[in-house]
Amino acid sequence: MPEALSLTVHSVPALAPQRRLLSGRLQMLLVLLVCAAPVIASYFTYYVVRPGGRTNYGDLINPQRPLPEQVWRNLAGAPVKSTDLRGQWLLVSVAGGACDVECEKTLYLQRQLRETLGKERDRLDKVWLVVDDAPVRREVLEAINPPGAQATVLRAPRDAVAGWLAPGAGHALEQHLYIVDPMGNWMMRAPADPQPGKLKRDLEKLLRASSSWDKPGR
Repeated sequence: MPEALSLTVHSVPALAPQRRLLSGRLQMLLVLLVCAAPVIASYFTYYVVRPGGRTNYGDLINPQRPLPEQVWRNLAGAPVKSTDLRGQWLLVSVAGGACDVECEKTLYLQRQLRETLGKERDRLDKVWLVVDDAPVRREVLEAINPPGAQATVLRAPRDAVAGWLAPGAGHALEQHLYIVDPMGNWMMRAPADPQPGKLKRDLEKLLRASSSWDKPGR
């Protein structure tokens, strides 16, 4: 009688679940890289490549300074999260509520710079941080809020603003315009008493470099 054939079944290491987990993680990482690639590319283009030897007029801030997570207030006294400003390019001015002649000049420049950007102006918001409790004159508000181009005016403690933004050497906080990217990072400071045409070119370069991932609105 032929001898019965016996089979021995050996256990197989449970590698399949581990491989699936690793594959899932790699796919997730790939998705994140794809999503971040336009942002990385635009910053690389502006900060590193700079084809044609182009240079920036404003001072680049390195490292960039993220918007602090605080509660500020609008002119009616209602609380506003500072982080609500994220999602748009910002052109920020700083001044007291009394707004002297130099303040008015800065606010006018801020308004005009945005308007001269043409179809790209909806990607840039004007922000005025009022760093004291002085009342803001109605005529100043009317000047910076033409129909369809209202500015965001918030009261913020001076020490909080000074912990985020900083003037150039020998200048005051109020003497500059500050450029903030849609992620809330302060990344450029305009010179005191800037030349409008040169500052406009900086804004145009930034908007052009970020056009693949930044759209109007928050």
